[in-house]
Amino acid sequence: MTPSNSRDAVIVDAVRTPVARGKVGGALSAVHPVDLLAQTLGHLMDRNPVDPATVDDVLIGCVSQSGEQSATPGRMAWLAGGFPAHVPAATIDRKCGSSQQAVSFAAQAIMSGQADIVIAGGVESMSRVPMGSARAGADPYGEGVAARYAPGLTSQGVSAELVAARWRISRAEMDEYAARSHARAAASDFRREIVPVQTPDGIVDADSTVRADTTAERLAGLPAVFRTDELAARFPDVEWGVTAGNSSQITDASAALLIMSAERAAELGCTPRARIHSMTAIGDDPLLMLTAPIPATRRILERSGLTLDDMDHIEINEAFASVPLAWLREFDVDPDKVNPRGGAIALGHALGASGARLMTTMLHALEDTGGRYGLQLMCEAGGMANATIIERLDASRPTEGV
Repeated sequence: MTPSNSRDAVIVDAVRTPVARGKVGGALSAVHPVDLLAQTLGHLMDRNPVDPATVDDVLIGCVSQSGEQSATPGRMAWLAGGFPAHVPAATIDRKCGSSQQAVSFAAQAIMSGQADIVIAGGVESMSRVPMGSARAGADPYGEGVAARYAPGLTSQGVSAELVAARWRISRAEMDEYAARSHARAAASDFRREIVPVQTPDGIVDADSTVRADTTAERLAGLPAVFRTDELAARFPDVEWGVTAGNSSQITDASAALLIMSAERAAELGCTPRARIHSMTAIGDDPLLMLTAPIPATRRILERSGLTLDDMDHIEINEAFASVPLAWLREFDVDPDKVNPRGGAIALGHALGASGARLMTTMLHALEDTGGRYGLQLMCEAGGMANATIIERLDASRPTEGV
C-alpha cells in the first residue's frame, strides 16, 4: 500500500503525551499548556528528518482559549520549543473536534498545493484552564438561538440523557460500556504512541486515568449528575442515568501529527505511515447535540466509496457512553471494532487534544493489528461532528519505544 498521488496528504508521525486527570495535583497540572505542547512538538520534530524551517504551518486545536491558552498556544509552543520564528500557527475551535479539524485543514492545504509540511495537533490543560472558562458569565447564544430553540438548549450532559432516552439505552448498558472501556484500555500497550513529559516533579510517561478494576457493579452505585426537578419536568421520558463513571474524564493532554504531501515525504526519505483518505464535517440537532456522528458516518462512507465492512478500526469519542451506544444502534458493525483500546471514559477527554489523540491511537492500532482503514468520529458541542478515514500505508513498525 503506497500513496497513489503526489499530493496525497500522508501522516509521517503521530505522538501524544500521557493523559492525566485535569485537576489540581494531577500528573500534568504543574505544566503550563504552552510548555506541554512545546514538549510534544519537540519530540515530534526530534523523531523525524525534517528541518523545522520548512514547516509551512502549525494548526492546533484548543477549546478553552482563555487565560494560559489565550495567546495562540500553537504559536507560543513553537517559539517555546526554539523553532524558527517565521513558521506561523493558528488555533482552531470546533469544540471537541478541534484537533481533528486541524488534521482536516492540514490535509486540505496539502492536497490543494498550498502547503507541503504541516503540523496538526491539539492541547488542553483542563486543570489550569477549566472547561467553560472562555465564556464564564456570558450568554453564548443570543436572542436568535434562544428564540429558535425555546425553551432553550441544554448542557452536553443533559443531551447525553436525551440520546439515551431516544435510543432506549439503559443505565446498565452505559455502565457496562464504561467498565469495558477501562478494561480495554488497561489491556492495551500505548507506549509507542506516548512521548514523555518533563514536570517539576519528574518525568510522566504513562496515562494515569485508567482504572483496571472498574466494574459495572461499582459504577451502578454512582449518582446521576445532571437531573434537576426543572429538567425532569421538561424531559419526562428521561431516566437520568448519566454519571461521572459513564462519562469522559476531565484531563490534561497534548497530541500532534506530522503531515506532508506524499511527494515531499519521498524527497525527505520519510516513510508515510498512513494517508488521509476522506474527511467531512456535519451538523445535526443542537438539542440532542451528540448525534451528528451518525449522519457524519453516512456522509463520509458515501463520499469515500467505502463501507463499514472495510473499516478495521473505528474510533468514536466517548464523551458519554450513550454516544457510541446510540451509534451502534444505527449501524450493523462488529462492536469489537469500536474503540478496541478503550476511549475517553477510560483515557479522558482533553477537549482540544482529543481529535489528535484518537487519531494517534488509531494509527498505532492499525499498525499493530495489520489493519488498513480506520474511521474516526467526534461528537461536538452545538450538534456537530467530524469524520475522518485514514488508510495505513506502511506495514513496518518502529523497533524502539518512544
